[in-house]
Amino acid sequence: MTSTTLPRSELSQSLSGWRGGAGPAMLLIHGVGLCADAWAPVLPILTRHFAVTAVDLPGHGGSSNFAEGRGTTLEDFSTEIGNLLSSGGNRSLVVGHSLGALIALDVAIRLPELLTAVVPLNAIYRRSNAATNAVKARVQELSGIENPDPAPTISRWFGESPDGETAAMAEDCRRWLTQVDPLGYRQAYQTFASEDGPTDASLASLACPALFVTGADEPNSTPDMSTNMAHLVPRGRAVIIRNARHMMLMTHAAEVCAHLLEFCKHLDGAHDQV
Repeated sequence: MTSTTLPRSELSQSLSGWRGGAGPAMLLIHGVGLCADAWAPVLPILTRHFAVTAVDLPGHGGSSNFAEGRGTTLEDFSTEIGNLLSSGGNRSLVVGHSLGALIALDVAIRLPELLTAVVPLNAIYRRSNAATNAVKARVQELSGIENPDPAPTISRWFGESPDGETAAMAEDCRRWLTQVDPLGYRQAYQTFASEDGPTDASLASLACPALFVTGADEPNSTPDMSTNMAHLVPRGRAVIIRNARHMMLMTHAAEVCAHLLEFCKHLDGAHDQV
C-alpha cells in the first residue's frame, strides 16, 4: 500500500476532512491521534456505494483545536459531529473507529434522527481494571506540549514486528501520531480514557441498526466487548475478523468493507442503493 494524503476541504467552521463518492451519505470518524487519511484503504470500495465524508476530529489532521473550555468530554466531540451531520441535510450511516466508535455511538444515542445506522469498529465496553489503569497511565504521559514516542502504541496496534504492507501502514500511523497537535492528542486521549462505553440502558434504547466489528487478536477493544454490546442493541450484530488487530480498517480493509456492505443490504430506505 502506498501512503495516501487525502485532499482536504472545509466541512464546517472548525472541521476539515475529505469528501468523495456518490450514493447514500456515510460519515467516517477516526480514532485518537489519527486523521481522515487512516480511512484511505477502504475508500476505493466505499466510494462506489456511498457519498463518503471522512472527518478530521478537532486537533487532528486539518481541524482546529477546540475553543478554550471545551475538548474534555465525549459530548464535546459528539456535539461537533452532530452539528456536522445536521448541516448535511440527510441522515447518514456513521462509521467510527476506536474513539470514533464511542463518538458514533454517543451521537446515535443522543441524536438518533441524524443516523440511518451506526457501525462501531474496535469499540471499548467495560474495560478490565488492568486495561483501565493502563490507559489512564498513558494519559498522564501526555504533556499537551510535545508528543511521546509512538513506538509502544504502534506495537499495541500492529504487533511487535509488522512486515510488508503492514509495516508501511504502521509507518503511516507513526507519522500521524508524531505530527498530531499535542494538545488535541491529549484532549482526545483523555476523553477516550475516561469513557467505558455506553450504558447498558443506552444500548438497549438504541433505535437504529448497529454493526459492531473488531479483530479477533485485538487486546484492548476485545471480541467480547463488541459481542456484548451487540446483544444489548435491539437491532445489533457483531462481526469478529480473524487475524485482525486494532488497525483492521487498514490491514483488513476488504473484509471490513465486505461486512459493512452486507450489513447495508438489510437496511431499509436510505441505503437501498447499495
